Amino acid sequence: MSESADFGASVVYAIPMRTRFRGITVREGMLIPGPAGWGEFCAFPEYDDREAAAWLATAVEQATVGWPATVRARVPVNCIVPAVGPERAREIVAGSGCRTAKVKVADHPDSLGEDLERVAAVREALGPDGAVRVDANAVWDVDTAVERIKLIDRAAGGLEYVEQPCRTVEELAAVRRRVDVRIAADESIRRAEDPMRVAVAGAADVAVLKCTPLGGVRRALAVAEAAGLPCIVSSALETSVGLAAQIRLAASLPELEFACGLDTLSLFTGDLVTESLRPVDGFLAVPQSAPEPDPELLERYRHPDAERVRWWRERLDRVRKLLP
Repeated sequence: MSESADFGASVVYAIPMRTRFRGITVREGMLIPGPAGWGEFCAFPEYDDREAAAWLATAVEQATVGWPATVRARVPVNCIVPAVGPERAREIVAGSGCRTAKVKVADHPDSLGEDLERVAAVREALGPDGAVRVDANAVWDVDTAVERIKLIDRAAGGLEYVEQPCRTVEELAAVRRRVDVRIAADESIRRAEDPMRVAVAGAADVAVLKCTPLGGVRRALAVAEAAGLPCIVSSALETSVGLAAQIRLAASLPELEFACGLDTLSLFTGDLVTESLRPVDGFLAVPQSAPEPDPELLERYRHPDAERVRWWRERLDRVRKLLP
């Protein structure tokens, strides 16, 4: 499969973020063409080559063979509220058209007061019928997670779930036994050697799937089936090119109980296609094929740093050797 991807024609991009998110202010990656269109390779720089290989496999699947059939034409999404003040949080929610909001918490060790204000503002903007979920990105220990989940749940007027409050499967299971809020596993699934271990250990109520780090849509569907948990699909901060694969995964799941975390282009200052994959009234239309990058936008966001371009190309050469 990888032999038909045109790695030599790949393009390295750099797009500034509107707000610091996941510790970054500029999103970098590569677009790779193939017979089925373009794929996106954007493993975060701190990931080693073996972990990055799954991200590259997703790009190769998209560029060479495309995706399996879908069962729905549109996908519900949540809006994303970064670690911002309450007024900005209200603005984001009110302008999103979404009925579910995912709120970043635990951005720094002393963030609790800010987190409580932020989720309260989000609840006010959504009203009583909206859904509020929070993401701690695995920074709490068990006791801290239990304490803060209870406080944040109260401030939010009820949480839909808490995503990855702790790092390990064992810690997630311990938290789940001590709180009444659903626990969702993200990193514990996408960065584990055995993603199904989360379900076996009773560590989560919801599985967050990201096909990009799981190795493609087909691989992610297999993980979803084996995990036996309600699933949502979340972005890995791709441009519209890579985001298309995530939307196709969400559209291919047999059941989709929760809104998905796919409104991430709102975090970018630009995109590589003219018609970005953005939600309308809280839903994303399912693309029939991989979006084509616009030549002008591809040139505008071509990475300006020759050293970083070299770094990405050398990384691609190394990671390619790890593909089957």
